[in-house]
Amino acid sequence: MPTQKPTALDITHRFLEASSRGAYDELADLYAEDAVIEIPFAPPGVPSTSQGREVFRARFKSAEKTWRIEGADQISIHQTTDPEVVVAEYTLHRRLRESGERVSGRYIMVMTIRDGLIRHSRDYADVIAGARAMGRLQELIGDGSL
Repeated sequence: MPTQKPTALDITHRFLEASSRGAYDELADLYAEDAVIEIPFAPPGVPSTSQGREVFRARFKSAEKTWRIEGADQISIHQTTDPEVVVAEYTLHRRLRESGERVSGRYIMVMTIRDGLIRHSRDYADVIAGARAMGRLQELIGDGSL
């Protein structure tokens, strides 16, 4: 009997489960080798577009130096009229390694998933919560002049 490929919804559930545990290798393995992540509102120092599973793996793992993942909740998954596109909303809870402060941030991801792999993701995050916790809020908002 042939093995059925996981659906976009299956991969979304795997993504959220791995994210909530900080399982960075598992997370990276869910992406296609040439996948693209866009972060339209990327904070300073974070690329607004990146490509490649191994690039993501290195970026995910570099976050381990800054924080420890403590779980995710308030999860909503929305299927779209396109069976390859799923929208996931969730709150990710982390603890900063240096200060021990708990940081929670809301995320929205629009993922295109084909043949059991994430091909493209557009990620929206609560960058203010992270900048505030890391003492970088002023850097995020700049001097206020336009």
